[in-house]
Amino acid sequence: MMLTTDDLLRHTSAALPDFQPNGVQPIEKGGSSRRFFRMTQSNGDSVILVEDLGEKEENSHYATVARFLNTQGVPVPRVLAEKHSLRLLWLEDMGEQDLWASRNEPWDIRRPLYESVLRGAALLHRIRPESAAENGLKLQPGFDERLYRWEQEYFAKYCLGELFGISDSKRTALLRGEGLSHLASNLAAHPPQLVHRDFQSQNIMIRDGSAWFIDFQGMRPGLMHYDLASLLCDPYVTIPTGERSSLLSFYHQLLAEDSARDRENFERLFWQAAVQRLMQALGAYGFLSIHKGKHAFRAHVAPALERLREAMGQLPSDDRLDELAALLENLKASSTVEV
Repeated sequence: MMLTTDDLLRHTSAALPDFQPNGVQPIEKGGSSRRFFRMTQSNGDSVILVEDLGEKEENSHYATVARFLNTQGVPVPRVLAEKHSLRLLWLEDMGEQDLWASRNEPWDIRRPLYESVLRGAALLHRIRPESAAENGLKLQPGFDERLYRWEQEYFAKYCLGELFGISDSKRTALLRGEGLSHLASNLAAHPPQLVHRDFQSQNIMIRDGSAWFIDFQGMRPGLMHYDLASLLCDPYVTIPTGERSSLLSFYHQLLAEDSARDRENFERLFWQAAVQRLMQALGAYGFLSIHKGKHAFRAHVAPALERLREAMGQLPSDDRLDELAALLENLKASSTVEV
């Protein structure tokens, strides 16, 4: 049972004795299984209240993950209070501007914002997964071949099958083919870092010109390239090729002390991860729009398909995904689904 406005005000007053709220502003949050509110008091100060609806186990770890990331210098909001019995969490308010809001600004305005994001990402990606366990942090299951394959199946079912009506036989043939299997095994073969898992423009807040990360409760061991692909091949934002290349170079230079990460291999893995991430996103758009009634996600299907085709076009010949490419071309030619 969801709490009423009066309940939210009362619990906030009890959790934060020095903060006396007199206003509640609901915040819409994409496909989230939580409710968000901006609680304000008469002097204009505000905090964010999160009500977990109990649909995802990972949401219960948000506060613990936030406190850990704070100790590591990663830019995330401070936890102000929590009430486990009611699944309520109060967080520092990072404002109303996310990275997505700057999508139409000139490059000279967006560039420093993205560079701030990448500096913060580098802090996250430098954390050894083992150190999280040493600090008692419960991470979500790490990316391995099984999880990558699950994402591919998710894409095949909810995007190809339910959004576009691709037959079961064609989807089965795609999943059994060597291309996707090779992609999953190759991604799983590289040493993992800690990754955000959903590192897109609406999960990055901008305050005073600096980036702050939210919705990181799905953090787990994985590849930094998956996060980078989420950010730089974001279906919600159009990033021109030259700008993306500049930002990849910037991030690669942040990791320059690691001589093993040469630029060619770095970019090859980036594009492999981009294909994987975009399939996951397309599966999510299908699932959320059809099964959760969040029809606005259909608007992102077309740009996500465009990004996926672009990413596949950047793969070297050894990594080609001919079966998937042919299927996507047929979608472009024959799909009648409104997206």
